[in-house]
Amino acid sequence: MKALLLVTALLLAAVPAHAELHPGSKAPDFTTEAALGGNQFTFSLADALKKGPVVVYFYPAAFTSGCTIEAHEFAEARDEFTAAGATIIGVSSDDIATLKRFSVSECGSKFAVAADGDMHIIKAYDANLPLISYAKRTSYVIAPDRTVLYAYTDMDPEPHITNTLAAVRKWRAEHK
Repeated sequence: MKALLLVTALLLAAVPAHAELHPGSKAPDFTTEAALGGNQFTFSLADALKKGPVVVYFYPAAFTSGCTIEAHEFAEARDEFTAAGATIIGVSSDDIATLKRFSVSECGSKFAVAADGDMHIIKAYDANLPLISYAKRTSYVIAPDRTVLYAYTDMDPEPHITNTLAAVRKWRAEHK
């Protein structure tokens, strides 16, 4: 049943849409349980922003095909994001036990994924799919002052990595 609901939601959201938080707006702060390399910890956006920009990407569900592709691609590009000074955090409504496994197998222990079971972060970022309790595939690049630099929503995982990396590099070039 979960798979059927997810497929239905993905079909409903297959048409590209604009992210609700627009560049220039302030990103909501959040702290939540996350996993990196199978280890659970508390992730704080405010703490991560002290180190540089943060890519916050929302995805529907761990271990689904599009989310696996996206996680692999973010993992492969992680060194490029790090070189540009950025931190990556993926957020879904999955539970922390699932994300501990996902952080190792699909994310390659390269970046953290955060649990948002009650969807308060997903909703604060207007990244929820209509009618069901999943996130839509939305990526944000957030500057250290919490300004949204870039926002992109599309269920196709491919452009998210390229687009967010370009936005991070642009910010880095402007703030050397």
